[in-house]
Amino acid sequence: MNRFPLRSLAVALMLASGSLAAAPLDAALDESQRLAAEAKASQGRIEQLDDASREMLNEYRNALQQAEALKGYNSQLRDLVEAQRQELASYQKQLDGIERTQEAVSPQMVKMVEVLGQFIAADLPFLPEEREDRLAQLQDLLPRADVSLADKYRRILEAYQIESDYGRTLEAWRGELNQADGGSRSVEFLRLGRSMLYYQTLDAHESGWWNPQTRAWEVLDGSARRPLTQAIAIARQQQAPAVLSLPIKTLAEEAAQ
Repeated sequence: MNRFPLRSLAVALMLASGSLAAAPLDAALDESQRLAAEAKASQGRIEQLDDASREMLNEYRNALQQAEALKGYNSQLRDLVEAQRQELASYQKQLDGIERTQEAVSPQMVKMVEVLGQFIAADLPFLPEEREDRLAQLQDLLPRADVSLADKYRRILEAYQIESDYGRTLEAWRGELNQADGGSRSVEFLRLGRSMLYYQTLDAHESGWWNPQTRAWEVLDGSARRPLTQAIAIARQQQAPAVLSLPIKTLAEEAAQ
């Protein structure tokens, strides 16, 4: 009968026992490595999530700041819109006032031009072409839509001022004197304010004056020749001012005659 040696059996048992003990250890090591790898991967994911969270937090904070800025901007816009609305309302009120002013002033300006025309027609007949041309320009100006109300009114006042200045000046000029037979002749005219209007022929042989009552020219006697000649020279600044005795006839004198 063969007997297995005890010593050999012990060795075999020890080898078998060592193999059995090594298997769980290797498995534990493998599991430990796997868990370490998963932990590392998890940590990476956590870090990524943390970075994403910080980024989202920054974006959220930026969004809040933009929202606050937009809120302030919208408030400013509301104030601006309200100010513009009030300004537009003020402009509209002014426009309404201008329209009412135009409605009141336009007829008045038409009346002023009409009165000016009547005044020129009734006044001494000096500078007729110049004055009639100025009046015609005003009459053409009134209906024009491209000229402001202020400009129209200014032009009318200028015309009135010019007519007013005629009453305080001494003026001489050469022009044509219409005659009863329909002809005309060149003469020297002399205007003494709005009081008197004279004429004198170029050879100074005849002098006359405008009679506002008869609205006709009347010849003066020879005594008017020299003072009229001097007055014309003074008006033309060809002679120094001097005291002159000009023939003046009043309406009362004309009526007495």
